[in-house]
Amino acid sequence: MGHYSHLDIAVLLNQLPQAVGSEYMPYVWVALPVCLASFGFHMNVPSLMAYYQNDTQKVRISIIGGSLIAFAIYALWQTAVQGVLPRHEFAPVIAAGGDVAVLLQALSAYVSTDGLNETLNAFAFMAIVSSFLGVSLGLFDYMADLFKFGNSATGRLKSAAVTFVPPYIACILFPTGFVTVIGYVGLGAAIWTAVIPALLVFASRRRFPKTSANNSYLLKGGSVLIWFVLAFGIINILAQIFTQLGWLPSFHG
Repeated sequence: MGHYSHLDIAVLLNQLPQAVGSEYMPYVWVALPVCLASFGFHMNVPSLMAYYQNDTQKVRISIIGGSLIAFAIYALWQTAVQGVLPRHEFAPVIAAGGDVAVLLQALSAYVSTDGLNETLNAFAFMAIVSSFLGVSLGLFDYMADLFKFGNSATGRLKSAAVTFVPPYIACILFPTGFVTVIGYVGLGAAIWTAVIPALLVFASRRRFPKTSANNSYLLKGGSVLIWFVLAFGIINILAQIFTQLGWLPSFHG
């Protein structure tokens, strides 16, 4: 909490004299895929349905609760950093690919960073672990279903091997690969969390109109909501592609 005692509202809201005339709205498009990947939960829905024995209300509560917890931690993190470090000081951090050591060096000019290194390392470690576990949970059930391994001890062992061994080997061979790959996650996330689900709902309602109409669990919003989700996914895909091509402005400090 000592770090929060150094928060400066002018810094947080970017109201410093050197920030006059700065525009940050153009960078929203670059941030969209990152936000989608950060708060995507869709890959865990099959696992949650199995865990809660198809109780949609419990699944809904777990998804909303988990997302709110993640958002709260993310908001605290952003406030702690951007409320202390002026925007122009992010240039060396961005140039270093978000290196924690460079971030600490930049922060040290404004606050005492004693003990902060361990906190940031722990935070980064938990971010990687939670990402790994969250994604692997859904991937585990997907692999079990794809290869028909079954739910026996042997089947689950096979599913675990197929799920965890390849990324483990990749982590050993490419220790910094996580940071590199995460930059492309937004593209994949847009496809399997927005585009594919929307198309599946369209196909399901067209193929099983009576079942869809009488289903006890039917999301409100009709076709308008589905089209919105589909459009959001396409916008994210375009934002990711245009960012990689350098067609969208990226913040460099």
